[in-house]
Amino acid sequence: MTQLKLVGLSGSYGRPSKTSALVEHIAELASDRYDLEKSVFDLTDVGDSLGLAKSQADLDTDAAAVLNAVVGADLLVIGSPTYKGSYPGMFKHFIDLIDPEQLRGKPVLIAATGGGERHALMVEHQLRPLFGFFMAHTIPTAIYASNRDFSGSEIVSPALRERIGFAVDELAAFVSRKQESAGE
Repeated sequence: MTQLKLVGLSGSYGRPSKTSALVEHIAELASDRYDLEKSVFDLTDVGDSLGLAKSQADLDTDAAAVLNAVVGADLLVIGSPTYKGSYPGMFKHFIDLIDPEQLRGKPVLIAATGGGERHALMVEHQLRPLFGFFMAHTIPTAIYASNRDFSGSEIVSPALRERIGFAVDELAAFVSRKQESAGE
């Protein structure tokens, strides 16, 4: 049987980044639990061609590879930093290059980071509707982490780790369904 592919995408250009650390942690936990092939990217991996791209065809090789990995994944972990209550423009531009049919029915675990609790609803008011437009299946438990949940780029909050565990548990239904359809 072919191993299912999980792709994590962080909407951050910064390295190191709390958003990337969160996406990596979630992806690692899910890939270990469900024996998934894992890849994790951030906007630095996408590169500079993103800013000039009007379509997928305008992306350079590196950016196209990241986009192809995202649309070719069986499951996604998408995380974004929060700037002024929403996701960054270049993250949205990357998502705008994806055809809605390319994400239809794809399970997506959504996550965000921000400086404080004021941004906590970003996952519900920004990310969930964005992926709803694509007719993707955002799992019920979304993850939000603030600066106090980290020490450097390490997750130190027991409550955050527990919430991540709940969200990864919710992927089980999608993993088993995809494994069943792949085995047919």
